[in-house]
Amino acid sequence: MILSHATAAGTSDFANRFPAASGHGFFREANGWRISSLGLGSYLGGADEETDLAYFAAAIDAFRGGINFYDAAINYRDQHSERSIGSALRKLIRDREARREEFVVCSKAGFLTPGAVPDLDMADGDVIRGIHCMRADFLADQLRRSRENFGFECLDIYYLHNPKTQLAGMERGTFLNRMRHAFEAMELCVAKGWLQAYGVATWDGFRRRDEADPGLQLAELVGIARELAGESHHFRFIQLPYNLGMVEACALPNQRDGSGPAHSILEAAGEAGIHVVTSASLLQSRLAQGLPEQSKRIFHDAKSDAQRAIQFARSGPSVVSSLVGMKRREHVAENLGVTRFAPMAADLYRRLF
Repeated sequence: MILSHATAAGTSDFANRFPAASGHGFFREANGWRISSLGLGSYLGGADEETDLAYFAAAIDAFRGGINFYDAAINYRDQHSERSIGSALRKLIRDREARREEFVVCSKAGFLTPGAVPDLDMADGDVIRGIHCMRADFLADQLRRSRENFGFECLDIYYLHNPKTQLAGMERGTFLNRMRHAFEAMELCVAKGWLQAYGVATWDGFRRRDEADPGLQLAELVGIARELAGESHHFRFIQLPYNLGMVEACALPNQRDGSGPAHSILEAAGEAGIHVVTSASLLQSRLAQGLPEQSKRIFHDAKSDAQRAIQFARSGPSVVSSLVGMKRREHVAENLGVTRFAPMAADLYRRLF
């Protein structure tokens, strides 16, 4: 496997290769790295050779165009997404177009994946709904498999994938204790050099409206990380959907920290020093066309609806990168159009709400 990992110097060197994009604020500071505010996602598609080759080509074009942020999960396309992206990035390294230090690789674990289920002695309750596990030895096994799939000794960000799956039907104290054990396992993996940072990736965990079911509370998770490792903990990222059709991350005050007023998850993350990665920027292509005419006036620099939707997502407060599933080279080229203009100014963005 290829050694090394993303570094401050390497990602800075990469960003400096794109001075025009850098001048427009395309790259963001996160965890000491400079990362592209547009990231390549890999959730959609079949577990077949045709899709593998499509992601392979898209990942290479993305890197050449200025994207250095790549996201997958072990269950995406039954491990094929990790392998496709890893294969593309290793080719770039072999051809001396890239250095491992220049890009950030992210993956996730939690769901049982066909062909990647370890032979562990699971007790009752370790696997929730028959699909999800957060036991420490399971997570360590999944990280090993993810590293092998990518072909990299160290991954940069590893997420607990939809941990709210465990919360359904479970006492909150029991759930938080499981999160504590999972965070402890992630800190140990950092110490072993297998990853650099960890986080939580969730579909609806941070978007709950029901006070009786508050979902994931960032203050609780940060508190666990601080109990385990102090201020030097490595819980540094969260990932959640945010787009023109799903605005809860910015508009819904559902995060509480003590007796004060509730905040949105984007506000809470900014205050806690947690970096936000947004998913579903195009809502699985549904926002790539057919946006209202007024969107052209609001996002006047953008040349397509896809660019307008990406501009909305990546301009959110505390957002460091917005993921778009890209497995067609022409879509990579179109979406990279956002490198030619700056994110929305904060005051103008607030006026949208």
